[in-house]
Amino acid sequence: MPVSKELLEILACPKCKGDIRLKEDESGFICDACKLMYPIKDDIPIMLIDEAIKLDEK
Repeated sequence: MPVSKELLEILACPKCKGDIRLKEDESGFICDACKLMYPIKDDIPIMLIDEAIKLDEK
């Protein structure tokens, strides 16, 4: 299920309140500032800091 543009406009990173972007494969939302990915499970964004996945800093 594609993520709507309206949803992308209102969602923000729960940690820093900054912008997030949808991962290319639509498996989660990425906050570049915090280097975190918030997964999407069963078409539901899991926007909890404790559930976020740390991204490698390359």
